[in-house]
Amino acid sequence: MSTERKYRDEIVRYGRMLHGRGFVAAMDGNLSVRLKSGKILVTPTCVSKGTMRPTDLVIVNMEGERVAGRRNVTSEIGMHLLIYRLRPDIQAIVHAHPPTATGFAAAGIPLTEPLVCEVVIGLGCIPLARYGTPGTSELAKTLEPFVPNYDAILMSNHGVVAYADTLEHAYMKMETVEHFAQIALVTHLLGRQQPLQEGDVEKLLLARAKYFGAKMAASMPLPLSRQPVKVS
Repeated sequence: MSTERKYRDEIVRYGRMLHGRGFVAAMDGNLSVRLKSGKILVTPTCVSKGTMRPTDLVIVNMEGERVAGRRNVTSEIGMHLLIYRLRPDIQAIVHAHPPTATGFAAAGIPLTEPLVCEVVIGLGCIPLARYGTPGTSELAKTLEPFVPNYDAILMSNHGVVAYADTLEHAYMKMETVEHFAQIALVTHLLGRQQPLQEGDVEKLLLARAKYFGAKMAASMPLPLSRQPVKVS
């Protein structure tokens, strides 16, 4: 099986998983993979991720111009291209609207409190970017300050974007964001939170360096407890 064919099958599989878990509805969401050629294999616009086929996918260059495929590229290709340009280490991107995490984004609440040790190790924290109209350069500009230092971002009144070295890892980061949002919501309903202490966060970031490499750990702002609670 060729690498491109493998990526096509993966995008279809994870698209169906997003739809099956309710992370996207109707024709929402988009996924992409950076090919060895430097071009981007990406989902088209106006296609349900639950019924998408490998032949529906589109290939674009780094200017967003379609070079292969019969369908129109997703209107949010600019967001994908921005992330690939700013992060040479990133090979795959998933954008979805998981309900709980998107609820936090719609409420203007970031997921920056260090409440769960696994989330600190896996993602650090999930900041909130201000609103930008989907399908416009405005959206990319709102994400640009966060892309270099984070692997998942809440987008105000919109959804979540997560990215990684593989599509599997990007999808798992999306799952982690939603799972953490559900936990954070419970703490809000209980009326109290008990964030990890700064020293504990620092130890977790050292573990993050051990598991994922010094580069990833160095890119994570420290300490997390001093992150802004809201992006204006």
